[in-house]
Amino acid sequence: MPAFLPNNQVPDCLPDPWADDPLLQQVLAGCDAQERSRLAAFGRVLAGEEAAGWACDANACVPQLVSHDARGERVDTVRFHPAWHALMALWRREGLHRMPERGNADGFLVRGAAFFMAGQLEAGALCPTTMTFAAQPLLASSAYGVAWLPGAVAEGYDPRDIPWRDKHALVLGMGLTERQGGSDLRGNETRAVASDDGCYRLSGHKWFYSAPMADGHLVLARQADADDALSCFLLPRWRRDGARNGVAITRLKDKVGNRSNASAEVVFDGAEAWPCGEAGRGIRTLIEMATYTRLDCVLGSAALMRGATAQAVHHARCRYAFGRALAAQPLMQAVLADLALETEAASRLALALAAAFGRADALSLAWRRIVTPAAKFWVCKRAEALCAEAMEVCGGNGYVETGPLARYFREAPVNSIWEGSGNVMCLDVLRALRQAPEMAEVLLADLAAGVAADKPMRHALGELQRLLSLEEAALEARARTVASTLALLVQGVLMRRGAPGARADLFVASRFGEGGALFGALDADAATYTSVCAGLYPERA
Repeated sequence: MPAFLPNNQVPDCLPDPWADDPLLQQVLAGCDAQERSRLAAFGRVLAGEEAAGWACDANACVPQLVSHDARGERVDTVRFHPAWHALMALWRREGLHRMPERGNADGFLVRGAAFFMAGQLEAGALCPTTMTFAAQPLLASSAYGVAWLPGAVAEGYDPRDIPWRDKHALVLGMGLTERQGGSDLRGNETRAVASDDGCYRLSGHKWFYSAPMADGHLVLARQADADDALSCFLLPRWRRDGARNGVAITRLKDKVGNRSNASAEVVFDGAEAWPCGEAGRGIRTLIEMATYTRLDCVLGSAALMRGATAQAVHHARCRYAFGRALAAQPLMQAVLADLALETEAASRLALALAAAFGRADALSLAWRRIVTPAAKFWVCKRAEALCAEAMEVCGGNGYVETGPLARYFREAPVNSIWEGSGNVMCLDVLRALRQAPEMAEVLLADLAAGVAADKPMRHALGELQRLLSLEEAALEARARTVASTLALLVQGVLMRRGAPGARADLFVASRFGEGGALFGALDADAATYTSVCAGLYPERA
């Protein structure tokens, strides 16, 4: 046992998400040197003890609802720990909230890489950051919302609870679901009635009102002067006269994870709001916005996988049992190699998806529309299982709150649920394939070219095409198989095109053969483990 490990205790693992990630550096090798230098500096901040303390404190000291002030006046505010504000300011400073220019593939990739790095530290503060990012195209196309755009893209962070016109930086939130409808947004009942002073007055409720302290929220309501069709509205926290808007917070959600971030139940009582998007097309308007938030769900889940696997590999290298390091034992090597492979495939998919959002070619458009929901379903689902397995590697020390694994584990399910749960995503994949056959053709042709040399993947692609020929009811029942097969095929092709041959071989053999659903069922020897883990998780001196 090494002398630097007294009592067989594992030292804290604070990996640098840039310097310690050869895969990330490989994927961004073609990007501007200045951007890569900035990411390297960001990685050093994220690897510091101060940032780790912010992540711990923001989750241990959860937001508190303050409904009334000392005089009994309703204030409906939420009090956050200073660590939350430090994280929000850091994300803004790094530009995670800012939408890159259309056609700038490197811009979307660099922003995606920074988000992926940040997600390995703390995910709760990324939620309002994502919503601010995703809202910007909608703000830009709205007569009222365009005035919000400079504040939404501003680099600074302004946590003051004051009217939006008096702030230099703005945060956006969302309020879509209601208790009687949930994912079925057509069941929403909130109504918007036009007033004589140019705005609309909203009455109703929202069951999940994300980031209630945001300066404005995009909400769905039935527009009275559009035959009660669902429209999208921008609802500011403060009215034009300087009074608080008619939004009463009834309670904050006591969530499994994402605890640093506040989510609320609210009631609207004549709340001022302005239309955003075409009347009666609110769901479609917000689905377009949700495409960007779904991208961040994939990036965020891949980040949790990277963070969890790094903790597991570090623990196994340092911890001794039965006379040798855990990482030297064959069965543990199989588990760690499998976790590393799963993380690599998820990371490659998430980063490739980010880059596709910045391109306008036919294949990239097909990725945005079809691969996005498939990736959200599969990567977010696999993150849950992987975080549990990584926690098991670390045993009881992984199960306690003094390390990050418990937080990763609690955090993982939210990305599967937020912006459409698993079934919703899988049905959206079918909808996209049906509504955009030309995109489906381009995507399937690219996959066919990518799997040409791999019999197992060719077979999987043939099975996918067979499923797509089923009648609608039968196909819908197999939607999860369609989405997962599509995501795995994309991952397999990305591994073939970017990963060293041995890792790609192992991924294809395991994910398209037996054992892919069970971590640690790899047919891998010690040399394979060393090749997989050393190439992705280099040991520090």
